[in-house]
Amino acid sequence: MIGCGLIASTPVLLAQKQTKSDWLLNSASYMAMVKTNENKKEVTLDNGLVKRTFRIAPSVVCIDYQNQVNGQQLLRAIKPEARVTINDKIYEIGGLTGQKENAYIRPEWLGQFTPGNQAFKMTGFEINPIRPQLNWKSKFWAANHKQPTGKVLSFHYRATATELSGLELDVNYELYDGLPLIVKSLSIRNKGSESFTIGRVVNEILGMVEEQSAVVGGVDQMAKPQGIYFETNYAFNNAMRYDLSDQTTHWKVDSTYRSQVNYDYQTPCLLEIYPDKVSGIELQKGDSYHSVRSYELLMDSYDRERRGLSIRKMYNTVAPWTTANPIFMHLVSKNDEQVRTAIDQCAATGYEALILSFGSHCNVEDTTATNIKKWKELADYAHSKKVFIGSYSLFSSRKISEEDDVINPKTGKTGGAFFGNAPCFGSKWGLGYRDKIKAFYLKAGFDIWENDGPYPGDVCASTTHPGHKGLEDSQWKQINIQKELYHWLNERGVYINAPDWYFLDGTHKIGIGYREVNFSLPRENQLILNRQNIFDGTWEKTSSMSRGFVPLTRYQGGGPEAVLEPLKDHLKDYEQLMVQYYGAGVQACYRGPRLYDTEETRLMVSGVIDWYKKYRDILNSEIIHLRRADGRDWDGLLHVNPKLKNKGMMMLYNPLKEKITRTVKVPLYYTGLTTVAKVTEKGKAPKSYALSRNYEIEYTCTLEPESYCWVLIE
Repeated sequence: MIGCGLIASTPVLLAQKQTKSDWLLNSASYMAMVKTNENKKEVTLDNGLVKRTFRIAPSVVCIDYQNQVNGQQLLRAIKPEARVTINDKIYEIGGLTGQKENAYIRPEWLGQFTPGNQAFKMTGFEINPIRPQLNWKSKFWAANHKQPTGKVLSFHYRATATELSGLELDVNYELYDGLPLIVKSLSIRNKGSESFTIGRVVNEILGMVEEQSAVVGGVDQMAKPQGIYFETNYAFNNAMRYDLSDQTTHWKVDSTYRSQVNYDYQTPCLLEIYPDKVSGIELQKGDSYHSVRSYELLMDSYDRERRGLSIRKMYNTVAPWTTANPIFMHLVSKNDEQVRTAIDQCAATGYEALILSFGSHCNVEDTTATNIKKWKELADYAHSKKVFIGSYSLFSSRKISEEDDVINPKTGKTGGAFFGNAPCFGSKWGLGYRDKIKAFYLKAGFDIWENDGPYPGDVCASTTHPGHKGLEDSQWKQINIQKELYHWLNERGVYINAPDWYFLDGTHKIGIGYREVNFSLPRENQLILNRQNIFDGTWEKTSSMSRGFVPLTRYQGGGPEAVLEPLKDHLKDYEQLMVQYYGAGVQACYRGPRLYDTEETRLMVSGVIDWYKKYRDILNSEIIHLRRADGRDWDGLLHVNPKLKNKGMMMLYNPLKEKITRTVKVPLYYTGLTTVAKVTEKGKAPKSYALSRNYEIEYTCTLEPESYCWVLIE
């Protein structure tokens, strides 16, 4: 198994082949190092999980990119380290020429290769500790408050071409402790006296081993390499998934790879990272340009759960703000008194935050002294009750004016944006919106910003907007205006809900993925559909990165059978919905005028919240997907965390109208348990179970009709 590529076996076999611990169970020993070899003039990034080696003379070039868990070599050919377009001319950074066979690299060939005509010369390199990408001020409950650690290897280049005089360029490689992850980025500084126009910047180029060998087939038909997962901080599409939001990953053919099996040389084995709608960035004297950040996470298995766990651990580590997970209510308010009442109900039930939902009477774009004063008093009242407060705000999917909306390059007029009509973030209104949000949150003391319809990637052909020059730089300028706002809010401890994939630049939560009109269906349907949404929406994102929806009042249509109000009349469904979400570690928007209407309702809500807080650490831990809800039989999921005393929490559900008894195989490998598990069902006396050779136990449970059960594992 070792060295033959991606492991397609169980995690048990994987762990048996390793000399050190499985990094998903214990990653403490995998510390980032940068090693230099003066004789061979090589520099290596190595943390025991991933190794990346560079030959630095006569030019910088990556010669080895290896997954040390399974021995897989990712590279088949050497390529330039980057490629930049400046003043409409293309320049390669690093790299060597002369490789004739591009299916593999032999070390003895390297001395025969020569540098191309390079306009940038490497002047040296330096090694530094990884610095946090966000100065995140954490004031909410979070599973991880620590910033990541590791090493940064930076190669410095200086322009040698006279037409580029004054330009300096850095290519940075960040290796993280405890993760098979390297993050690559590029920066350009203008220290000259002239201005330059930056066009396409390709910050990563990899000649990768192909995933699939096929005589016929095109790039879009053939499988892409699975030994590495790519993600960048340049994604938007409102899809609630990264793979559908990605704007930068480009799989291409390699015309120099003449020995490939594909008859038409169409194998997708050349990877390039760049945003394709960005050019025309003016770099004035003293300015700097910073590329997208490429997160390159090596994968050691085809197993969907293990791959998902790897991505989720990456987020927990490199973006710790995404582990914050406050308990919040969504209030639809008409007046201040309703806000005070909701704050009181939050305090009485253990809810930690109140968000003024869409349709409420809070307008954060109103920065008049009167409005600020009113909301500052309400924020102070919330804080006196130990309740955070925030508000909804819509940016896009609205028409502002002919002067401020994005201009469609096809028509030269407004309209045709992602949401039909939308403002340009670089317009006078857009820049003013940014400033109003900052002013309101700074002066009113709000803690949460629900940013709906955030910038969705619209280009704008206007040449009069102050925030961008024209069409070519409009997307880049707009997204950076938004990112700066998100960074600013994080530095002040503001939590951000936003329905798009800006996690790597400071957002905390996104929709788990649901169809809104489904909330007009009967509650019986909603119960099962919500569990399906939870199951499906937590493969690549963590529980804390996800949010669901519970309409307490009428939403998207539907009759009395669809809503929970009056709450006292639907306590069983209300409790079940709460347990489904909190039992998955997923917050939901409980949208309505109140959390309870009677003392009995308050006790139920408080009871669920108390249970959630008691087991909050394990309920916010990673999910193992057991069985998807289908309405025919039991369904459930398992939380795991080898670092906790409570190493597992299993949630089981019976959708049927009859009592059932089922024996479930419970996979406990990722709990870290190896021999015996102590199992407690709903607080009853614990029982001990011996683990099988596959790290499983068989657990028998009886579930009442349309009920749930939780099982603690130590």
